[in-house]
Order: sequence, then C-alpha cells, then structure tokens
Amino acid sequence: MASSSSSVAESAQSYTTMDSGDVEAIGARCQLEYCNQLDFLPFRCESCKGKFCLDHRAEYAHKCPNEGAWAAARRRKELGIASATDASKQPLRAFLPETKCSYPQCKTSINTPRNPGVHCQTCNRMYCLKHRMLEEHDCNKLTPIGARPPSAAVFNTATQTEKARVAFARLKAWGREKQKDIKLPAAMTPKPSSNAARLIALNNLKKSAKGDDKIPVDKRVYLHVEAEAASTTSKFPRGEFFYSKEWTVGRVLDAAAKSLQVQNVNNRGGGEEERLRVFHVEGGRLLEFSEKVDAALVSGNTIVLLRGVGPSSPDLIQT
Repeated sequence: MASSSSSVAESAQSYTTMDSGDVEAIGARCQLEYCNQLDFLPFRCESCKGKFCLDHRAEYAHKCPNEGAWAAARRRKELGIASATDASKQPLRAFLPETKCSYPQCKTSINTPRNPGVHCQTCNRMYCLKHRMLEEHDCNKLTPIGARPPSAAVFNTATQTEKARVAFARLKAWGREKQKDIKLPAAMTPKPSSNAARLIALNNLKKSAKGDDKIPVDKRVYLHVEAEAASTTSKFPRGEFFYSKEWTVGRVLDAAAKSLQVQNVNNRGGGEEERLRVFHVEGGRLLEFSEKVDAALVSGNTIVLLRGVGPSSPDLIQT
C-alpha cells in the first residue's frame, strides 16, 4: 500500500526536479570574493579574463588587477603596432625601419605610427602621404629601382624590327625557290590553281599527315609544316601533320616543334630573339599564340617556324 501511495504522489507533480549541480552548470558565479552570485549570462572581463555578474562587470567594479590592459591593446592594434607578446601577427610596416620620404625636398620621417609610408609600385620607392601621388613626386621622370638600364635591354625594338624584315625577305625568296621545285606528274594535267589540283594535293596530304589519333577526323586541320633553316635548326626540315581545330596557335607551335625536333624555349621566359613564331605563308603574316586554329588556318595551308622575328606586327610585311 505504501508503494502505491508514493507512486500516486509522484504522478501528481507537474514539474521536474533538478539538482543544484545542474543549475550551476548552466551559468557561472561571479568571481568577486564577497559576491559569488550565480549568473546565467555572466560577463567576461577582457583584461583579467574573469567572469562577473551584471553589477561587477566593469573593471572598476571588481577592482581588476589589469585595469586598462584591454583598452591599451585596442589602441595599439588601431595604430598598427601589435602586442610584443604576439610578434607573429604584427603588420608588415611594423618591421620596416624608420626612414625619410624619397622625395628629395621632403624631410618627413615615414614608417612610423603617425606617418606610415606609401609604396609607389611604378618607381619602387617609399613616400609620405603628401607625396604619395604620381604627380607629386614626378614619377614619370624617375627610373624604377631595380629596373635594367635602357642600354642593357633584352630586346631592342628597332633591331628586332629589322630582323623581322630580313626574315620576311628570306621567306619570299624561300617561296620563290619552292615554286620552282614543284612539278606535277604528267598524268596530272590540271592547273595548279584549279580546284581539282587542290583536291588532289589535299588528299595526298591527308594520307601522309601524322598526328594524334585521338583527334576526331571532322575536327582535324591538315598542314604543311617547315622550319626555316636560316633562323632555326631542326632534325627534320619539313613534314605533314594534322592538328585539332579547337587548338590555339601556341599549342600547334609546341606540337610542330616537337615533331620536327626544333628547340623550343618559349615557355622558359627567354628573350624575344630566342622565341619561336608561326608564319602563315598563305596569309603572309605571323600568327598570334592565342589565335584559334579554325579561325586562322585551313587544311592544305603551310606554316613556317621562325626564330627571333619578334611579335606579330601588321606593318612588317611590305608589299
């Protein structure tokens, strides 16, 4: 009977009892020695890292031993000077030595908390806030620090233009000599300019051309590729190859140089006199590396690998 009565009393309760330890686990007690009040949302002091109630959250209220430390750290952070205890997070200008403004008539000290220095990316110098603009320190009249002098330039434009003219003159002579060597068999009577002659030449090209078999037949461009002997050396002077219409001219150049075993230093960052270029014989111009094959070339065309002729320029070809 006693057990049944106790169960009835428990079922009549409409609340759940909690231990005192569970209540204290929710919040924290104020760390002030004479307060010790339980607060469910305690405040954390950023100076001493202690937890306090609403009444003692201020530094003066709980007599903080590090009073003012948080405010001082915030001021140092705003000025760009990190705390000495955390040197790894210091900004870059905290490590720059104090120096004078690079403007000759200015004596302002820079790289200081009051006057941070401003780096000019054009002339590679440090200036104060007054002379940070390009017009204020005559940037166009200065030689950038670390730049090579004009006499030691890697590639001279005038010299390179003359080289390009000579290269095109060689190409014209090469084209005339090649036309003399072309002889059609007696059985092939159509004229070289006729459609039948072009179809016969294209079919012969497709039979002898080599390339990546993974390229679909409908996306292939069949080309005659030659390496101009006067400007570059190759193990195989000429060949017939096919490339994808979706490729760029730069990728075709890499593949052609590899097939003809021509030294290709275009991707090594050398000077223009060592770089290979692609000359389109039918178009009479140098092709840009970024041009698409389907927009610049058609099957049956001839391209020539040239070295040291400079970037493509429309005024280099003289008629």
